[in-house]
Amino acid sequence: MIDALILDLGNVLAFHDNEKLFDEMAKAFGTTREAMRARLDGGLWDRVNRGLLPGDSLRVELVERLGRTLTPEAWFALWNCHFTLHHEMVRTVERLLGRVRLVLLSNTHDQHIAWLRPRLPVLERFDGLVLSYEVGHVKPEPAIYERALALAKVPPSRAAFFDDVARYAEAATALGLHGRVFTTEPAFRTQLAALRPDLVE
Repeated sequence: MIDALILDLGNVLAFHDNEKLFDEMAKAFGTTREAMRARLDGGLWDRVNRGLLPGDSLRVELVERLGRTLTPEAWFALWNCHFTLHHEMVRTVERLLGRVRLVLLSNTHDQHIAWLRPRLPVLERFDGLVLSYEVGHVKPEPAIYERALALAKVPPSRAAFFDDVARYAEAATALGLHGRVFTTEPAFRTQLAALRPDLVE
């Protein structure tokens, strides 16, 4: 039996199409998708997720490096163009409110949360949010899972963690949580039923 669910954000509560993001960023900055991917994968993602490029500072850095002008408003729309809500999963999580402790654990950027939070009011009813840019740690580092467990107020053995990235789920399992790879909402309900049957309707 578990007393807390710790959920990832991307591809769990909201889908993110990174290929679309790379395509749209490449168009805006006059480069190729491959070049934009290489730039982000070459260290920018880590700085973004750790809160080292907060707010508009990522746009400023890219404008300076790539020599293209982009307004803060245009950048904000671009930077969040790849998100769509996972409505089926959101409805499932809403049915879990008050029945199990809920904590969000995400590698993310403050501007992503600024876009997603008003569109996901269910987050306001979670017992805690662990956002990498706020805490300075990223999955799969143990410290970020420990922060989530502290908010969940349960020992590792009483918490389940769902993430679409296998190595992040495996890192949780290594710390004593019930790490599970998230794939679909129906599969989530099946996994949850195995962990705590009374939570699945």
